[in-house]
Amino acid sequence: MSENLNHTNTSLYSEDLAPIAANQRTWTTWNYAALWISMSLCIPTYMLSSSLIEGGMNWWQAILTIFLGNTIVLIPMILNGHAGAKYGIPFPVFARASFGTMGANIPAMLRAIVACGWFGIQTWIGGFALYQMMRLWIPSIETLPQIFPDSFGLQTGPAICFLVFWLLNMYVVYLGVDSIRKLLVFKAIFLPLAALALLVWALVAAHGLGPILATPSKFATTTDFFHFFFPALTGMVGFWATLSLNIPDFTRYATSQKAQINGQMYGLPTSMTMFAFVGVVVTSATTIVFGTTIWDPVELAGKFDSKLLVSVAMIAVAISTLATNIAANIVSPANDFANLSPSKIDFRKGGYITGVIGVLIFPWKLIADPTGYIFTWLVGYSSLLGPVGGIMIVDYYFIRKQTLLVDDLYDTKGIYSFSNGFNTKAIWALLLGIVPNVPGFLLTIKVVDTTVFPAWISSLYSYAWFVGFGISGFIYWILMKEKENYVECYMLKAK
Repeated sequence: MSENLNHTNTSLYSEDLAPIAANQRTWTTWNYAALWISMSLCIPTYMLSSSLIEGGMNWWQAILTIFLGNTIVLIPMILNGHAGAKYGIPFPVFARASFGTMGANIPAMLRAIVACGWFGIQTWIGGFALYQMMRLWIPSIETLPQIFPDSFGLQTGPAICFLVFWLLNMYVVYLGVDSIRKLLVFKAIFLPLAALALLVWALVAAHGLGPILATPSKFATTTDFFHFFFPALTGMVGFWATLSLNIPDFTRYATSQKAQINGQMYGLPTSMTMFAFVGVVVTSATTIVFGTTIWDPVELAGKFDSKLLVSVAMIAVAISTLATNIAANIVSPANDFANLSPSKIDFRKGGYITGVIGVLIFPWKLIADPTGYIFTWLVGYSSLLGPVGGIMIVDYYFIRKQTLLVDDLYDTKGIYSFSNGFNTKAIWALLLGIVPNVPGFLLTIKVVDTTVFPAWISSLYSYAWFVGFGISGFIYWILMKEKENYVECYMLKAK
């Protein structure tokens, strides 16, 4: 980095946002593969696959959908990861090249809010695990007086356990990230063993794989299948849509481009598909064993007879969920909030902000059923993040030709300052990419009637990530190509 970089410009620079020097980049192919294996082994991944079974797919349809979705999202993951590996910069700084030094806060906040939602979902899972344990030892917790309105959809017992687990997360934020390292090790050991134990149970209880694999699809016609398949595929892509944007936060530590590319290729599609297979088998087994499909593994564990077994399992789920929550859903949004004002918001304050917003999204409603989990949550936020990904990739590969002026990324008067720090062309492209998916979203959350918008417009929501990515990327390319003088001056300065 140039010596001209103004380290006193606290509006754009902090130690956390500074480029990583080449001699400090130590992550190899194995590190990235291990990262994805660790991040894929989580309860939401299991619920992702089991929700497809609950939605009507058979085992191979669910596995194929998950594999396709993760293979597709791997492409923007690797493309966006290139800038991090080449320049050592994190996501909020990379976004300045396309959105402007101040405008970068827009995609950073969109990504942060989604992470807050994931924090809420993981916190609800951990809290519900505690509730499943408590109800065995203190049965009266199930019959506590109702204190929330019916519209909240929240019972008092689960709410208390949710609050307790939320406070535990906030305490870990107070202690700092280092306090979670041992929990991450525990998670890496426990979750694979727990997944194996569930798989063995499913095979024994259902008398082998035969009955499980023979379970047919619930779709009567091919049309019914594809009506569910395309939004489900969009949901699978949306599952990692956040990481496909902020992957530079990790690839900035790569020893080489080859390390981040191969590591992600080996780690992401394989680990997601393998753990999803466990979810598919176990969920299919619940239909055979219990006569009803149980897509929530925490609810399934609560059906076992042994109090001690259930208690140990639920405590382990809570601890591993706590580890995942802090590592995956606190660190990144905390940094995104800090990017708003590096001199005023530190990691701890950013973590507290994440925690509060995570409660306000009502996570218990999002995962109450697979329809809400896939169609409302995963597809919904993919409609916001797809356009951001399209803009960033077009800017880096077609406008910048993979060339960034690092000093200017931290300069309020540099080439990325555009107009008062905002690239209005990127903002317009973002908005125009989001708008086509709004009618379908409003229809999904039942704010409007099916007669308000033409059917073909509402149906675009089933392809939300793809629609937003393509429209925003194309519009941004057109708008920036019209600004030929800017492009020519940029490439001249880059040389």
